[in-house]
Amino acid sequence: MTATERPRGAARYGPRERMVFSAAQLMRREGVAAAGMREVAARAEAPRGSLQHYFPGGKEQLVAEAVAWAGRYAAGRVARFLDALPEPTPGGLFAEMARQWTDEYETFGFAGGCPVAAAVVDRAESSEATRRAAADAFAVWTAPVAEALTGMGVPAPRATALATLMICTLEGAILMARAERTTRPLTIAATELGPLLDGAVGEAR
Repeated sequence: MTATERPRGAARYGPRERMVFSAAQLMRREGVAAAGMREVAARAEAPRGSLQHYFPGGKEQLVAEAVAWAGRYAAGRVARFLDALPEPTPGGLFAEMARQWTDEYETFGFAGGCPVAAAVVDRAESSEATRRAAADAFAVWTAPVAEALTGMGVPAPRATALATLMICTLEGAILMARAERTTRPLTIAATELGPLLDGAVGEAR
């Protein structure tokens, strides 16, 4: 997700949906600590009084829902990445996944990261609800990637493992890109992982 991207049809979203989205955006740029209830309400242009109404579990509930939203968003992007490929291949899919971040960093700078990763780093040990939400978000994201690989001819058990590898590699490349202030890790990841992924097509089941 780019720094300026908003959900499609954002104008029709109510305050609850805007607050979840705003929490995810704050988390991806500055971590969970930045997603304070007051900051989220202000960014979402929502009445502060609505926070307790929509999120009786407080910040922990809001963070968990923002993480879940991010997982669904990432999962939904898989089909769009495939549509962008003239001839879908596993390596091409990963290249599109990496290109999303390369484009963001080259256009907007390196401030943004993955909100799910931010939640894990900041809260996995202190909040079981956040840890579970992050694990579920990664599973939601992994499923359509594995399904796409299967559709390209990768055997199902191998597809699940490679989908996990793709997401692990992407998350690490994002982290290194932000640290180095260069898209080099993303480019290397796509170049080096692509042949391995493509080599799994047609493997014996």
